[in-house]
Amino acid sequence: MTPFRKMHGLGNDFVVFDAREKSLALTNVQVRRLADRHFGVGCDTVVVVGPGGAAADASLLFYNADGGDAEACGNATRCVARLLLDERGLARVKLSSRGGMLNCSDAGNGMVAVDMGAPKLDWNEIPMSEQTDTKQFTLTVEGSRLDASAASMGNPHCVLFVPEAEEAPVAALGPRIEKLPLFPERVNVEFASIAAKDRIRMRVWERGVGITLACGTGACATAVAAMRRGLTGRKVEVVLDGGSLLLEWRDDNHVWMTGPAATPFTGELDLAKYS
Repeated sequence: MTPFRKMHGLGNDFVVFDAREKSLALTNVQVRRLADRHFGVGCDTVVVVGPGGAAADASLLFYNADGGDAEACGNATRCVARLLLDERGLARVKLSSRGGMLNCSDAGNGMVAVDMGAPKLDWNEIPMSEQTDTKQFTLTVEGSRLDASAASMGNPHCVLFVPEAEEAPVAALGPRIEKLPLFPERVNVEFASIAAKDRIRMRVWERGVGITLACGTGACATAVAAMRRGLTGRKVEVVLDGGSLLLEWRDDNHVWMTGPAATPFTGELDLAKYS
């Protein structure tokens, strides 16, 4: 039997395996079956925590619900950071991922702050298939002209500024934009409306997952897009379906994300049954 934790950050939920002492290799089939909400544990993302080596306290591997790899996941990073902070009685931990090194700290009252690093803003870094002004461009999908920005926070994001995020056609447009040829590695899609100079309402379609209650890297990308356009200040609250994250794009170009993490339950399972 293999132990696991079910965790979530604002309803963006994860099955987390601790492989720091015993290695764990998951197949795409196992990930898809674990993530299935009817026949598995159910989650948006499967996370494997490995040894960190000399540079970090632990390493992170992320697998989307469709079985594909993800370079980064802000909410999952915050959850694993909460585990290690509590486990070791530390104020700070460092986590490595395919998206880069992540410095995390206890922000009090169960909150965790994560240095998500500097956003990548050049079209070829995101990546996009053609030269584009990522600050603002028009995306045409099935005859609709959409006001868009793009950024990478370790994974690619397309931010759409809409009059009202609550009414945005996330389920209809999200999967179409995710797979546009403009985004050769597919893309996460955020639908954002500006509520105030320090507040953004955002809903999200996650690449390889679908609609989720929250997305940490998506909130970062949305805040950066709004700040680049002068729509908000450098500190904002991003309100997602599952709750709020606090974002700050600091003078050193790093984006800090602060929010909660929770562990609803722990358990054990037979991975062979998911093969």
